[in-house]
Amino acid sequence: MEKTYSLYDQAIEITTDYLGPAAKRFIDRQIVAHLDKKPENLTPADLSKLTIWMEATVSLLTNDKDVVSEYINKLEELSSTSRQEYY
Repeated sequence: MEKTYSLYDQAIEITTDYLGPAAKRFIDRQIVAHLDKKPENLTPADLSKLTIWMEATVSLLTNDKDVVSEYINKLEELSSTSRQEYY
């Protein structure tokens, strides 16, 4: 049986490509600070608001708009898979 990663795990995996080992801490802080919930409780409905905050924050870390856009697009693709069941 193939393991399905949670939405939270998928967001960390995408973010790791851009922030390396700091990804989990970054995602956790964004979820707690801006969504006021535990990171493991991230839902597809949360992604829209979360990506807005993450785009603003990552834009402070780099001036490369292409990198920021690529990162946010990957996160937004997760919402298109929101019909899948995560566990």
